[in-house]
This record gives sequence, C-alpha cells and structure tokens, in this order.
Amino acid sequence: MVGGGGVLLRLVLVLVAALFLVSLLPFCKAEIKHLTIKDDARLLIFFETFGFEAGGVVNITITDVPVTEGDKARMGFFLSTMEDLEPAYTSLERENRDCLLDNPMIHQILTLDQVAAQAQSDSGSSQFSKWINVPAADEYTLFFENCAQLPVTMAVTTSMFNVENGYRDYLPMGQTQLPRLYFTFFLANLVLLGVWIYTCWSQKLSVHRIHILMGVLVVLKALNMICEAEDKKFVKSTGTPHGWDVAYYIFNFLRGGMLFIVIILIGTGWSFLKPFLQDKEKKVLMIVIPLQIFANAAFIMYDESGMSRKYFFTLKRIFLLLDIICCCAVLFPIVWSIKHLREASHTDGKAARNLVKLMLFRQYYIVVVSYIYFTRIVVFALDTVTIYRYRWVSNFAAEMAALVFYIYTGYKFRPVVHNPYFALDDEEEEAAAQEALKDDEFDL
Repeated sequence: MVGGGGVLLRLVLVLVAALFLVSLLPFCKAEIKHLTIKDDARLLIFFETFGFEAGGVVNITITDVPVTEGDKARMGFFLSTMEDLEPAYTSLERENRDCLLDNPMIHQILTLDQVAAQAQSDSGSSQFSKWINVPAADEYTLFFENCAQLPVTMAVTTSMFNVENGYRDYLPMGQTQLPRLYFTFFLANLVLLGVWIYTCWSQKLSVHRIHILMGVLVVLKALNMICEAEDKKFVKSTGTPHGWDVAYYIFNFLRGGMLFIVIILIGTGWSFLKPFLQDKEKKVLMIVIPLQIFANAAFIMYDESGMSRKYFFTLKRIFLLLDIICCCAVLFPIVWSIKHLREASHTDGKAARNLVKLMLFRQYYIVVVSYIYFTRIVVFALDTVTIYRYRWVSNFAAEMAALVFYIYTGYKFRPVVHNPYFALDDEEEEAAAQEALKDDEFDL
C-alpha cells in the first residue's frame, strides 16, 4: 500500500492491541449477576432493572455480611417501579420518616437483620437466600437501602426471570425477542456480503483497496450479529452467555474501529481519488480510532459492572459523551474534502467533474451526520420513552439504521467503471502518484 498504508498498518496494530485487552476483560453479560459491595455507606444503591410478566421471580443470595452494629432492620433490599418511588418518598416526608423499607408502596424483599438471624440459627452460616414472586407485571428496579448509613460489605447474587410454558426466561419482557431479531440481521448482513462480493467480482477492474475494507466491515458486522444472537439465546434460557459475550465484544470492537476507518478513508477519498493521506487526516485517524475504542471499552466495563458501582451513571454519561465526540470528529475529513472540491471547482478548469464529486461528498456528509445522530441520540431516546414491553424496538431501530447506512455507502461508492466519484484523468493520476511518492519519502 502507498501513503496511507503506514497509517492503516498502525491502526490495525491498535485494533489488535484492543482485541487482546478486550479478551482479558472479565465479562459477565448475564441476568444471573454476581456483585460485590465493599465498605459502602450510600443511602440507596441501584442493582438492576427487569421487565416482569405476571408470575415473575426474583432470587437474592447474600454472603459475607460483616455488619456488627447499627439497626440491621433499617438495611435491606426492596423492589419498586420508578413510578412508585417518588410518591413513596413523598409519603415518607409527610410522615417525617427517612426509610423506604417499611413503606407499603414498595415491596420489601429482605433486611439484614433477617440475614443475621438465620446466621445465628444455622451456626454461623454466612449465606442467606430469598425467593419472591413479583406482585404484578411491570418493570421493577432492585434497590438496597442503607438507612443506618453504616459501611456495608457483602457479596450479592441476583437472579430474575419470567416463567413461560414452564421454562425460565432470563431476558426481561421486551427483550425476549432479541435472539431472533439479531439472527435476522445476521442473515441480512450475510445477504449484503454476498451482493458486495458479486459486485466486486463482476467489476474487479474497478475495485480499489477501500472496497476490500468495506467488505471486511460487513464480515465483522455479520459476525457481530451472530455472536449477539447466540449470546442472547443462552442468556434467555440459562441466565449466562456461556462465553458468547466475549466473542460478541471482540467483534463489536473490531467492527466499530473498522466502521470509523472506512468512514474517514471514504471522506478523504483515499485509494480512488488519491492513494495518500495528508498529515491532518492521519492525525484524525490515529487520535479518533484509539479514543473511540477506549471510550467503548470503558463504557462496557462500567456497564457490565452493574448500577451498584459508585459514580456509575456519571461515568457512563462521560463515556457516552466521549463516543459522540469521536463520532463528530470523523466528519472533519469529509468537510475538508468538500472544501477542497469547492475550491478546485473554481480554479482548475474541471468545474463540472468536481461539482459532481462535491455533491456526492455533501450527500455522504448528510447521511453520516444522520446516522450518528440517529444511533447515538434517537435510539437512546427510544429506549428511554418506550414502555418496557417494547424495548426491543430501540435495538431494531439501531440495527436497521446500520443496515441502511451500509447499503447506502456501498451503493454510492461501489466499484463501477462510470461512477463519477472514481473518475480520474491522467493529470489527476500523475499528481496523486507524485504526492504518494513524496509521502513515502517522508515516511522513510
């Protein structure tokens, strides 16, 4: 590869390093969760949210609770819908009380004095387990309230599931459709890959290096979807992903990095408008891709650790903001290309050809902005406002947007002889070759 090849090689090394780090992460993407609270005196700790059908079951197992003082009856677990939580606090204020555990508007599961009582009756056993059926179909959040505000250390295992036709379903109501949904998108991406391979083979004389990377992107997306489908399938039936979460995150990181690389390289016109990258374009690649990988890795690590972690919501928002900043940064090369083509259309005597390319860049810019806005903001809004029974809609919207974006990009920049985006005359080819030679000499 010329010019941009060195940058791509370094980016591949970054992706490989990220892949190695991801494989070392202790993933626990499951509905049976094992969490540890250590010296935590927070008044209210979020554990998890789950959409239940009528007859849904919650199991909590607690081990190693070395609380030796204070009112243990004022420390315990309860279930509540978010709609009931605010009225419950309001009623406490009216009654001049400060603890939700005795409030009839919430559903108490257990208190630490019950754990202590069982430990005494079982000759010092350090484990306590409690099973309850949810009172009605709804979306409930599991909380731990520490009204005594004493440091608490304990290991907690939570298991939540619905019962359907005698079988446990560990996916929340509203997400139980996800295995079939992701498998359907795996098949759709497989079809897209077949169409892309046929297009490249039938137009092999017009294939550029960017087309190979676009094909690799679709391969990674398909692998990402099948791993996610298997992950959700095993979580649905057993509560644990059986290792499919690791495969999913590996391909998700690779797919995310490759998507940004492809967008930036298309935005710079690499390999068909010019076989080289300018210094500022290289810097965008070398800064944005590692930063985006870091933001996603950090987001996943905190997301997997559960809502019980301190500063969970604050750090999650920070990593989401960092991801959005990276998404916006990939637009700079497209803006630079638009500016360059606009200037060239007035100066080099090729106004008609540059005008066509300029329109394509503008269209692609609008599509990329729309894709980023939709997948980062609209999908999040959908997940927030949609009732829990239809949470799968946000996943469907995200995957459909990705599929449409891939189809549009592939169609607009497909390898065809008369695509105006690829049209270069002899003078342009000679200028590109000279720039590439200079770039190689600079790298050496």
